[in-house]
This record gives sequence, C-alpha cells and structure tokens, in this order.
Amino acid sequence: MTDPHQSATSPGVDQSDIDHRTALAEHLGKEVWPADRDALVAKATSDGAPGAVLGQLQRLPAGQQFQNVQEVAVALGIGTEQHRF
Repeated sequence: MTDPHQSATSPGVDQSDIDHRTALAEHLGKEVWPADRDALVAKATSDGAPGAVLGQLQRLPAGQQFQNVQEVAVALGIGTEQHRF
C-alpha cells in the first residue's frame, strides 16, 4: 500500500534526482538564463554553492547554451519529469 504522505514522483525520477535538481535551481536562480557552463559555474560560485553542485556544473559540455535548470538536469543525466500536453 502506498504511503499517503509520500510525495509522488514521475516514473524514472527518484528523490535523489529531485534533490539534485532542487540544489541546482537554488544556486542558479532565474536571472541567469540562458547560460553556458562557465556562466552557470560563475553564478553558482558567487551564490556560495557547495562543491557537489559546482562539480555537477563543471561536468556540463563546454559551449552549449542552456535555457533552464531542466535542460541542465537532462545534460547531467538527472531524472526529470515528463510534461504532459
């Protein structure tokens, strides 16, 4: 039986994925987009992001523009929710 107090997640997304994406979003904010890896690392550094967040951002491919944290999560292989239309 499902715990009624447990938050629902999409298939292929676990709590760790949500936590990673939340940490990225908290340190990047909304004003940085669109941005490439270097801009994201600079923003997270100035925001005092922990080493784990900076390490993730440094793994992003150089020269690629990201429009939002969702695109960053996909590039890092972090599970993301699929939007239904």
